[in-house]
Amino acid sequence: MYVKPAQDRAVTDPGRGDILPAEGREVPETQYWLRRLADGDVERARPVKAKGVAE
Repeated sequence: MYVKPAQDRAVTDPGRGDILPAEGREVPETQYWLRRLADGDVERARPVKAKGVAE
């Protein structure tokens, strides 16, 4: 699932050992991330397409 941090939140990504970037990223649908969703720390989002990339 693709998530991004809620406004004014910094959320640790335990799988990568860093902070979830503001634009978000794809993460596994684990208990950790489901809990972050339930707590309002992150929200589901859609990936931002890079400009100039043809499909």
